[in-house]
Amino acid sequence: MPTGVDFGWILPHGRARMPSGGLAALAAQAQTVLDAARGHVRSLWIADHFMAGDDGTAPLPEALTTLAYLAAKIPDVRLGTLVLGQNYRNPALLAKMAATLQVLSGGRFVCGIGAGWKEEEYRAYGYEFPSAAVRIAQMVEAVQICRLMWDPGRRQATFHGRYYRIDRATCEPKPVPAPPVLIGGGGEKLTLRAVAEYADWWNLPGVSPDEFARKTAILARHCGTVGRDPAVILKSWKGVVAIARTREEAAAHLHGYPIWPGDVPLLGTPEDIREQIGAYVRAGVQSFMLEFADEPATEGVRLFAEEVAPAFRAESRA
Repeated sequence: MPTGVDFGWILPHGRARMPSGGLAALAAQAQTVLDAARGHVRSLWIADHFMAGDDGTAPLPEALTTLAYLAAKIPDVRLGTLVLGQNYRNPALLAKMAATLQVLSGGRFVCGIGAGWKEEEYRAYGYEFPSAAVRIAQMVEAVQICRLMWDPGRRQATFHGRYYRIDRATCEPKPVPAPPVLIGGGGEKLTLRAVAEYADWWNLPGVSPDEFARKTAILARHCGTVGRDPAVILKSWKGVVAIARTREEAAAHLHGYPIWPGDVPLLGTPEDIREQIGAYVRAGVQSFMLEFADEPATEGVRLFAEEVAPAFRAESRA
């Protein structure tokens, strides 16, 4: 059962501040952040997109390939997707890719998946972009297929769903243990029902503590409906941190920083950030996936590691 609080760093993958120099530079930046965090950042997270920049031409390596590279370069932290577009890859192929990454990383992969949302990316790559309800139903079938193919007691997997079909598909070597499945999103009727039935982890980005608590209560009701204890689902929050010695300096870090409309950043002095994180913890958050608004500088993550994270020491989930 999940316990404690921990912190992860969201790679600047697809953001304006992604380092030049390719994957080697990205791995170096990740290691710099981990060093600055002094053991308080225990996971690295990557988004799943194909195009970046205003015109879509900025360099953007594919997410799972990038994590495989990082798994070899950085051996001692969890690696996760936040989140995969479920129909960017055939579900059986996704199961195979995730299993391979789990084996290569020594069991450190978290398979984060979502319904998908970036329509222009779908259109550019020739994917259909059905309604949200259909995409969520497809996501559920994709998770079911992954679970079947990862099952160590099953040599072949057959699944005939409404949207996806596999026949006697194999997945060797098996991922042992199977990657935890993280489902991202907060849709109250369909997404949270899917989380209740199928997720090991849940991520809700950018919302306030009060909204997180409200969504958590809805998730608990769905868990009651499907007969599952909500406490077994690890609950996480994704967002931006702007931290500095003064509130004015912290606010300056946000100038020009891309934040999703309506998202709530962690903003202020170390004392402010401790209070804000405490409110999220009281709302039910157990894991935080963070990006720092002063990147590529490391002053923010150092200050966070020295004066914020120690107040929320957690048991390792490794």
